[in-house]
Amino acid sequence: MAQISLNDLHKNFDSTVAVGGISLQIAHNEFVVLVGPSGCGKSTTLRLIAGLEEATSGDIYLGKERINEVAAKNRDIAMVFQNYALYPHMTVFENMSLGLRLRKVPRKEIAKRVEEAAKILEIGDLLKRRPGQLSGGQRQRVAMGRAIVRQPQAFLFDEPLSNLDAKLRVLMRTEIKKIHQQVKTTIVYVTHDQVEAMTLADRIVVMNAGLIEQVGTPQDLYDSPETRFVAGFIGSPAMNFISCALEGNGEGLSLRLGGDLVLPVPADRVHQYQPYAGRDMVFCVRPEHLTEKRSEALPQQFDINADVDVVEPLGMDTMVFFECGGAAVCARVSPDAGSRAGQRMELSIDMNKMHLIDPETD
Repeated sequence: MAQISLNDLHKNFDSTVAVGGISLQIAHNEFVVLVGPSGCGKSTTLRLIAGLEEATSGDIYLGKERINEVAAKNRDIAMVFQNYALYPHMTVFENMSLGLRLRKVPRKEIAKRVEEAAKILEIGDLLKRRPGQLSGGQRQRVAMGRAIVRQPQAFLFDEPLSNLDAKLRVLMRTEIKKIHQQVKTTIVYVTHDQVEAMTLADRIVVMNAGLIEQVGTPQDLYDSPETRFVAGFIGSPAMNFISCALEGNGEGLSLRLGGDLVLPVPADRVHQYQPYAGRDMVFCVRPEHLTEKRSEALPQQFDINADVDVVEPLGMDTMVFFECGGAAVCARVSPDAGSRAGQRMELSIDMNKMHLIDPETD
């Protein structure tokens, strides 16, 4: 079983803490994505699993075997790097088969594995070419093929799509997901792109400053972020954050977002938020839950007026930016909503989708 376990894992570079004590269980055949900004420790964590860095403390298990002291070449793990790391003087076949040839695998077995991997990756007609004759996407497929032929217990991907153009990245995301469905094995994938994480992962691990902020399915992280960092990092465009005062209102609660703008808290949230009544909080709502006013209002949907500052047409949607409660706010509206910069616009907030953050603890 290719289960990967990290137990209280630390990695320091002199006085710099790269990984500050993380614990994570990755199940057999699971596709887990480590995501976060540059310097959060995600690539270092991947390199610790691969054996390319030595842990300062903590344990790394592959299945039931503790592999901290096992050399990288003996860990039965294959890694795909950001740069393709292909030998320019070798053909595609020779690049893909190099690891097997070094392990003295019989020729017939090598040919069989390379042909199978090439078929999965749809590069069977490129086996006689050299890397210089390939496009970026084809080189990335060869790098993945080199990992697949090894038939390892786990694959590690370190930002493998960052060198590709936007259109090719979308295509390769789909291909990587297909490959995982065909080549049943554990995958740990590192990226700074939250869209990539959302589309690929069974579970996402959001990292920040060497620590894990939250672990969950893409939908869990999107619907129920546990910290301000996760709320702001997951979702595109990012969630809106507006300072507010949480006020008692008879048996209910309301949010004062500066001036005369007061929004009622849904009744089913009152018990949850009651201990924070009378305090300054941060009101959070995603752009897609802040839309143009509709003819038929939904329960817990409340209207506001906004002076539009900037309009960004995206074809399928239009992003409208305005100021509310001293914060820059983004709404996602229909292209035919008639929004224009400098215009006053009626918008509706779906309060069922609201979040509140305690600014003292985030």
